[in-house]
Amino acid sequence: QGQLVESGGGSVQAGGSLRLSCAGSGYTYSLYCMGWFRQAPGKEREGVAAITTYGTTHYSDSVKGRFTISRGNAKNTVYLQMNSLKPEDSAMYYCGAARSLCALAQSGYNYWGQGTQVTVSS
Repeated sequence: QGQLVESGGGSVQAGGSLRLSCAGSGYTYSLYCMGWFRQAPGKEREGVAAITTYGTTHYSDSVKGRFTISRGNAKNTVYLQMNSLKPEDSAMYYCGAARSLCALAQSGYNYWGQGTQVTVSS
């Protein structure tokens, strides 16, 4: 059974940066699309970024140009570099692993982490 563990969240002022990490185990990392999602209180979970097994990336419009997703193949890790953070980026951030469809929708993701909190103050 696959397991994902996120880290790197924290509190930052608007305009600042954070780098989230997600370490995977228990599955063949190279065969899975990896995605980052976030959920703010009272809101649905939304897709933020995804990266295919070939390295093709997808971003939501709200983060395009500010966030960068990347894979660290040697360590079964996926990263989310977040720059120019805004208060509306505050949320619990989750990483997921999808065996088939690589998209910013939750369906199709087989494994999820427990999340890491990001808080951006104005």
